Amino acid sequence: MRVLLIGANGYLGRYVADRLLADPAVQLTALGRGDDADVRFDLATGSPGALTRFLDAVHPGVVVNCAGATRGGARELTRHNTVAVATICESLRRSGCGARLVQLGCASEYGPSQPGSSTAEDAVPRPGGPYGVSKLAATELVLGSGLDAVVLRIFSPVGPGTPAGSPLGRLAEAMRRAMQSGDSELKLGGLGVQRDFVDVRDVARAVHAASLSAAQGVVNIGTGRAVRLREAASVLARVAGFGGALHELDSPPARLVIPGPGSGPDHPVDRPATYPYPDGCGTWQQADVRTARDRLGWRPRIGLEESLADIWMEAACRI
Repeated sequence: MRVLLIGANGYLGRYVADRLLADPAVQLTALGRGDDADVRFDLATGSPGALTRFLDAVHPGVVVNCAGATRGGARELTRHNTVAVATICESLRRSGCGARLVQLGCASEYGPSQPGSSTAEDAVPRPGGPYGVSKLAATELVLGSGLDAVVLRIFSPVGPGTPAGSPLGRLAEAMRRAMQSGDSELKLGGLGVQRDFVDVRDVARAVHAASLSAAQGVVNIGTGRAVRLREAASVLARVAGFGGALHELDSPPARLVIPGPGSGPDHPVDRPATYPYPDGCGTWQQADVRTARDRLGWRPRIGLEESLADIWMEAACRI
């Protein structure tokens, strides 16, 4: 099976590439903007005609799209998350390859959820910010394309390579700074937010399973369990061997305060950072993952403690 992977150098794409390459039945071709891609192509600016010609030449059986942007203004997010997917869909319609499309969506498409609830695929999407809107528009393009396609709505991916700007990436960096400076306490705010954290390697397994399945429509990829960021911070402290005290600041849930540089090395100040990064999901999100189990035969395997240990290993290398 020949698979065309778009966005192989991104956070999720790297692990998807590793998983697909581990399958001896897969012939993988990577398409992207970087020099190390097998084929250089910018979805945000490239034409459907050019991509169609490439699809007809390579003739993949599956196209996996891991590309996209998580930050930026509405125009940039629309270009990279929506226009790019419109280009893929139009190219696949024009091409004679008949490839199946696996599109990576996100939980931000749902928007805020009722605390204590599990969000199923039939929930009415109400994205709370431009990122979720741009990803939801991409999902609607895929679902309305008439293609053999599935959209995996990924909840909160974690594990090795977690971006420093993500909630758990910020926690690890704050703890690294505290341990490096010998602080006996760590002050954090916004720890009441709860998310469904799923390991990036389990996400890659889900993409592989979706590539081989006949499932169509939307499929949630998460663990089915929301974890309070306060609990994640405690686990991270344990795996890091941080013996100091964790103090939660009385700050609004939309803020995460982490130590930051002040006017000099002897005068650190708290630097507020937006939390969560603009996912627009409020204080609670938890996936209903029954569809992934029933239609993909997929279940998460890696627990949060292992994911956090891998995040800490990377942070510790900077001490």
